[in-house]
Amino acid sequence: SRSSVIQCKPGGNCPSRHRGMTRQLSPLSVAEDSAAPILELQNRSPSGICRHSRVERQSRSGEEGTQTHTESSSQEAEGQTRCQSCTSTFLKLIWRFLIILSVSSSWVGTTQFVKITFETFDCPFFMTWFSTNWNIMIFPIYYSGHLATAQEKQSPIKKFRECSRIFGEDGLTLKLFLKRTAPFSILWTLTNYLYLLALKKLTATDVSALFCCNKAFVFLLSWIVLKDRFMGARIVAAIMAITGIVMMAYADGFQGDSIIGVAYAVGSASTSALYKVLFKMFLGSANFGEAAHFVSTLGFFNFIFISVTPIILYFTKVEYWYPFSAVPWGYLCGVAGLWLAFNILVNVGVVLTYPILISIGTVLSVPGNAAVDLVKHKMIFSVVRLGATIIICIGFLLMLLPEEWDEITLRFINSLKEKKSEDHADEITESSVHTRSRSRANGTVSIPLA
Repeated sequence: SRSSVIQCKPGGNCPSRHRGMTRQLSPLSVAEDSAAPILELQNRSPSGICRHSRVERQSRSGEEGTQTHTESSSQEAEGQTRCQSCTSTFLKLIWRFLIILSVSSSWVGTTQFVKITFETFDCPFFMTWFSTNWNIMIFPIYYSGHLATAQEKQSPIKKFRECSRIFGEDGLTLKLFLKRTAPFSILWTLTNYLYLLALKKLTATDVSALFCCNKAFVFLLSWIVLKDRFMGARIVAAIMAITGIVMMAYADGFQGDSIIGVAYAVGSASTSALYKVLFKMFLGSANFGEAAHFVSTLGFFNFIFISVTPIILYFTKVEYWYPFSAVPWGYLCGVAGLWLAFNILVNVGVVLTYPILISIGTVLSVPGNAAVDLVKHKMIFSVVRLGATIIICIGFLLMLLPEEWDEITLRFINSLKEKKSEDHADEITESSVHTRSRSRANGTVSIPLA
């Protein structure tokens, strides 16, 4: 069917039923137009809202709610993970700080207790022998920790045999006991004895600073004997350590007790370095149990074979202490206990954290002893001694640089340069976009030159 259009002439009278434009629709079109509102009314609820649209909206709102809940739960999980990582990082930092503080304070306490003990008891070798005997307790302390923390507990004999592998596959035999323990026990005793002799001549600050030179001596011996990698920074650190030693000896004009005390301290640092290099050469690396076993064996060897030395010194009246009740056992036990704590912390710290933290704790004993000498003993430090101490400490810190420090530094500098160039390119792009938008707003277009 076609629609007929009646067009009225201007000024003419149009029929009333055909005003403007009228359509005559076919029955199909009329049925469609009439059916549309019926379908719409059927889909509507009594309140006039479309049920189909409500279902769609509910399904959409359900999907949106599910997505929102999923996003919120993922955000909560990420927040909890970040919180846990931050907490673990914070606890690790606290643990490392406590290790450094404990190592430094134990070494400062040992040095200061020795200085106090010398006021009433001038027997350095007896103090060394007495303190070294306490090393026997290190392995029992380690085994107690093993029983408290390990899930699979072992018997003392089995654990002892397991830790005896540091001496070889056959374990600890009498031949290995004498062959491996004797030289290390002698070096251990010499290191501590010379350190105590240096404390009789110098202040605690000077002796602790000079003892830090053992790091430079370890590098030089490792470079010569073990053929370790050559590092320019460590050579500079060794030169700085030697310079500090010379300045420390020059502080009193190369005479008197000062030069003797410097010689004792340098000798103690040298024997300590030789002990570490020989340990690395013959025994290699060791875990905490093996190290505890070895140090306890040193204490046992000291008690059996070196006990004759203080007896000889007593009867020759080189180190004569009489009467027996006059011995300050409290101070001696304090020195031995702090020395034992320092040895345990060094061995535990190397296993549980980074060895560099133990070295930092050792070098921090220098300002710790300086603070005690300044506050308690009213020491006045000369400019030469202060300069020598600072130079030695800087050299010690240079020794802590890793072997690949130059490559790490170059990579860090290159990454900074790349980041800087990227930021510069982003700034140029942003400025060009800003310039174009401003020029379009003004009706002109300008292209900036790169």
